[in-house]
Amino acid sequence: MAVVVFDPATFKQRYPEFDSLADALLEDYFVEATIYLDNTDRSLVVDVQIRRRLLWMLTAHIAAINSGANGEGASGLVGRISSASEGSVSVGVEGAPMTDANAWYMQTPYGAQYWQATSAYRRMRYFPGQSKELTRRNAWPHR
Repeated sequence: MAVVVFDPATFKQRYPEFDSLADALLEDYFVEATIYLDNTDRSLVVDVQIRRRLLWMLTAHIAAINSGANGEGASGLVGRISSASEGSVSVGVEGAPMTDANAWYMQTPYGAQYWQATSAYRRMRYFPGQSKELTRRNAWPHR
């Protein structure tokens, strides 16, 4: 298998809203994204093209939270803007349905996309195990 190698120029083609960020900073955000999604041969996401897209979503999410998009600083708002007014400036933010597990991802559209795209990887997986007798003999503490 292979690992995803970050290419800032191609990333910026996909996400032009981050053109103003330095390549080195985006690369650092990519490395941070690999904390959340394994980029090794042991990753649950076996298809490298899918893993690349997921890591890019995470990279965009981290970049939006920390640096903002379209040359503007990070807003600090969490959730979807549900109302806005101009006189005396007022903004209403409405969060998507959140749980403890997805709240961090729901702060940006990129994180919400990542959360949705990875739903198949968060489902229970069954790994057939050993027989009960063999498990009992190997149980801790050894007798």
